[in-house]
Amino acid sequence: MRKKILSGMRPTGKLHLGHLVGTLDNWVGLQEEYDCFFMVADWHALMSEYENPAQMGDTIIDNVADWLACGISPQKASLFIQSQVPSHLELYMFLSLLTPLGWLERCPTYKEQLREIKNRDLKTYAFLGYPVLQAADILLYKSDIVPVGEDQLPHLELTREIARKFNSIYKKKTFPEPQALLDKVSRLRGLDGRKMSKSYSNYINISEEPDEIRKKIKDMFTDPARIKLNDPGHPDKCNVHSYYAVFAPQRAPQIDQLCRKAQIGCTQCKKELAEILIAHLAPVQKKRKALLQDKGYIRDVLHQGKEKASAVAQETIVSVRKLLQVHYEL
Repeated sequence: MRKKILSGMRPTGKLHLGHLVGTLDNWVGLQEEYDCFFMVADWHALMSEYENPAQMGDTIIDNVADWLACGISPQKASLFIQSQVPSHLELYMFLSLLTPLGWLERCPTYKEQLREIKNRDLKTYAFLGYPVLQAADILLYKSDIVPVGEDQLPHLELTREIARKFNSIYKKKTFPEPQALLDKVSRLRGLDGRKMSKSYSNYINISEEPDEIRKKIKDMFTDPARIKLNDPGHPDKCNVHSYYAVFAPQRAPQIDQLCRKAQIGCTQCKKELAEILIAHLAPVQKKRKALLQDKGYIRDVLHQGKEKASAVAQETIVSVRKLLQVHYEL
């Protein structure tokens, strides 16, 4: 039997280049080696977007169209919507019973988002507890492997701590302790050099029109130490060059040398990068347009994925209910 993987994305808006190179390209490879469950994490999205949920349905369809266009195959992986598998919230409740409050309050991502996101009220019970729901997502499918970036390692360690505590209390190894599979591609920075985030509006969508891509790349931050055209550049400190390394690795060494010798200007460098990105996204955009013309197919894919996910999840819930003496019937 192949090992299991659970991974998901929150449907909080259109997917961008960070999702493409940080998650989707990785998923395409993982579905060849593992039994993959790829989840639309709409409960997680509601924890921060609860005041504006109106566009969630359309966003889910749009996001899954991107998944399929980028190469995720419903024949190789199960694609489903988190809220359509009720077992996620049921296991979340059971795990909440034994998770100490201090474990959640020390979560670095929780503290970071409270500090940086000021346009939404995140001081809620649900937002504090979302790492427990994340643990429930992973443990529900008894996932062996979880693909994560380095910034998500504390979350995965919390999942392992919860699994260990559950297994210890009920004296049965109900849950495996999932291991991290670090992303192969380093995280792509936003256009302004900060973390790529919808909150910062510093991204390029997978579905972005060519003229908009050119405009956004034109406004990208470059080497702050290079003032004049004949000043030698420092590509190792330039965000534009980091995009070359990801999207044009064969061209990147040449750009590196031209920049250091002041043989290419930032304007020319950014124009070339824009055309590289447009060409890179063109086949994906063509596929997603075709998919969005038949939304019934996307819904069928999600329904089939839900059926498979529900069957696996229910097995876990039955075993957990028995351990906690929570019975369907008396």
